[in-house]
Amino acid sequence: MPSRDLAAADAANGAVTGPRPFALFASHRAASNIARTAVSAFERDFEVLFNTELPRLQRVVVRLSGDSALAADVVQEAFIRLHRRGSLPDTPRQWMITVVLNLYRNAAAKDSRRSRLLSVADRDSLQCNRAPSAQQTLESSESQRRVRAALDRMAPRDARLLMLLAEEYSYREMAGALQLNESSIGTLLVRAKAAFRASYGESDDAR
Repeated sequence: MPSRDLAAADAANGAVTGPRPFALFASHRAASNIARTAVSAFERDFEVLFNTELPRLQRVVVRLSGDSALAADVVQEAFIRLHRRGSLPDTPRQWMITVVLNLYRNAAAKDSRRSRLLSVADRDSLQCNRAPSAQQTLESSESQRRVRAALDRMAPRDARLLMLLAEEYSYREMAGALQLNESSIGTLLVRAKAAFRASYGESDDAR
């Protein structure tokens, strides 16, 4: 039987002939390369997000909780969930804020120490090269206590808005994370700042 007849018979019987096996292999290899490229791109983007957002998100939770260990656990768990997801969401920073705040809220419900809050002064004092004097330490501790007490008396949403503002998150990211209208963030921040000043004043009255 001529070779072309054999090829025709093979084709009729569903056999793979000619260059098709290599073509299938090449197609599979190309698909594998695309998959590997997608994975490596995700890992690269994940690492960038991790390095930039980890410290910011930890500071937010530390100020809300006063507990650095809790903050580290909450933020780490959020990044673990993102990594398990296998791809970045359309708005990764907003997604991370939402997950972190949800995890913190769940943890705070079980933790009686949630009333302890840190002010921005905590971070600044940690970055100071020289050790503070006993008087400075006492004054700083008192200031932190008053800030924590003031924030604890505020509505949780207002306190979270101020903490996200301190880390320079955008209005859009705040709105998405807290499920608010972006157009209302400016007004809500004004009210939150006023609420903080009023609450902080209560600390003076209680002294």
